[in-house]
Amino acid sequence: MVRKMRRTASVPARINIIGEHTDLLGGMALSFPSQHRLVLSASTSSCGVSGDPIVARLWEVAGGWDAELTIHSEIPIGAGMSSSAALCVAVAMCSGNFDDEMDVSLEAQRIEHEVLGSDCGLLDQIAITHSIKGHATLIDFDSISVSDFRIPSDWLFKLVDTGIRRNLRETNYNSSEVSNETRVMHTLQESDRVREALHCDVSRLGNLLNQSHASIRDNIRASTPAIDILVKEVQETQGVLGARLMGGGYGGMILALIENDEVLPGELLVPSVSAFFEEAL
Repeated sequence: MVRKMRRTASVPARINIIGEHTDLLGGMALSFPSQHRLVLSASTSSCGVSGDPIVARLWEVAGGWDAELTIHSEIPIGAGMSSSAALCVAVAMCSGNFDDEMDVSLEAQRIEHEVLGSDCGLLDQIAITHSIKGHATLIDFDSISVSDFRIPSDWLFKLVDTGIRRNLRETNYNSSEVSNETRVMHTLQESDRVREALHCDVSRLGNLLNQSHASIRDNIRASTPAIDILVKEVQETQGVLGARLMGGGYGGMILALIENDEVLPGELLVPSVSAFFEEAL
């Protein structure tokens, strides 16, 4: 008789305040999990692994047991909110027995590399597994260390959708079009912006976001002319203190720092709880 078991993982989206494209070169980032979540349920099955083909493949590569897999997600795909990392973290949490969050992060990165063909770093996985509600996670990728940062009450964020989506396999984080020297320069300067953000007022934070986008555009070249026009429009909107393209680039969401919740349409981003899973027999 098959022993019935059900594991359910709830994993948030990742909002990266500042520190973009720094994880592969030992830089820093400041991120928090949002209210948008992905939920994966795995129930013991006597008929092998069943479910969405991509989810099933990730499950098998992770060494998961025979299970029926179901998934529900509020995280838009290709929008720079870590939808792929959230899925891989959920698979890692449900399929294995890990001692700590960093082991989950490393396993999620491994299966994302192997199955989804991404050459991503560890920003997303760490940000959505190590957080405390109401806090951002400061990540130092040089030492692979994390610390909590309480988000000031006047740091208010909304997302503006560019309407442009990217394919993960088509995103080359190490494109030869950008020299390694330029990437190192961006990482050093972006990490300095992260450090300054920890001690600055909200107005200065807005300036830092604008500087971050300029570097993403000019140095990393992960933006496009169409996106730059949209970012400029958001930056020049009354009540917006700063804005930048968020995530891997070439599409997705613009992160906007705003004076109050009346600025821009849409909901405020709410720092949420970290990824977790539950087990029932």
